[in-house]
Amino acid sequence: MLPYATAAEAEAALGRAMTPAEALWFSYSAAMPDYFLFWHNILFLLVVFTLAPLPVALLELRTPAAVAPYKLQPQVRLSPSEFFRCYKEVMRIFFVVIGPLQLVSYPIVKMVGIHTGLPLPSLGEMAAQLLVYFLIEDYLNYWIHRLLHAEWGYEKIHRIHHEFTAPIGFAAPYAHWAEVLVLGIPSFVGPAIAPCHMITFWLWIVLRQMEAIETHSG
Repeated sequence: MLPYATAAEAEAALGRAMTPAEALWFSYSAAMPDYFLFWHNILFLLVVFTLAPLPVALLELRTPAAVAPYKLQPQVRLSPSEFFRCYKEVMRIFFVVIGPLQLVSYPIVKMVGIHTGLPLPSLGEMAAQLLVYFLIEDYLNYWIHRLLHAEWGYEKIHRIHHEFTAPIGFAAPYAHWAEVLVLGIPSFVGPAIAPCHMITFWLWIVLRQMEAIETHSG
């Protein structure tokens, strides 16, 4: 929640007029508690998990011959029921693990310094932070992934993620609940090291999931 009752108070605190983006942010978030703003992540993740894989999935289901030359495993074709089974399991994990995790993690987000106030970050600041987040996440994810491919980790946890041997975008978060929790850590380390504005955090969450969906699209 912003500590200003009016736009005039916000501009007085800034010492300048708000930009159009800041005015829009003020009108949306001024009276909204910070934890409600953070919980927007749940909606964003639901939308991304549902819509981002959909265009490629529809192409593969409706025009398999047209997309076959671009597939890594063109001889493998999944049925609509297999696509739906994958999505249904992802949604189960979403509502059982990912959603509740978002609901209870707000105190940590607040503690590390992710904020909602004014001024908004510049595009350059957001780009620099996102670059750091991607580098940190990629490095940590690589090593955790390697550990999960060790005998115990694979047999007990990671094998579920490989049930779809010809992956599809919907299968990006298709995994054991423990893997979902563990691999969520690298995504949060960057923002914890270099805290950002909530808008940057939203963008990071969305871009990270879209990256995962793209790399699993096949």
